[in-house]
Amino acid sequence: MRLHVKYFARLREHLACAEEVLDAAQGWTVRDLLKHIAARGEPWASQLRDPVLLVAVNQSMSTLEANLHEGDEVAFFPPVTGG
Repeated sequence: MRLHVKYFARLREHLACAEEVLDAAQGWTVRDLLKHIAARGEPWASQLRDPVLLVAVNQSMSTLEANLHEGDEVAFFPPVTGG
């Protein structure tokens, strides 16, 4: 299945990638997707290992345990801060 993956804020800067289309296996969760991307090595592994990394699936906040489906949009971003 194909997924649309987007990276925001500092992730986009550190990874030099705003978005990509990836092939994934049926039955994958967000956690499986993260492991697959992190397996590329640096800087992917360190950037996606952040314990406070946020994820949205199809523009709704999600968890690492969410199941993914053909054509899903998965976005990763750091927590937003500001005042």
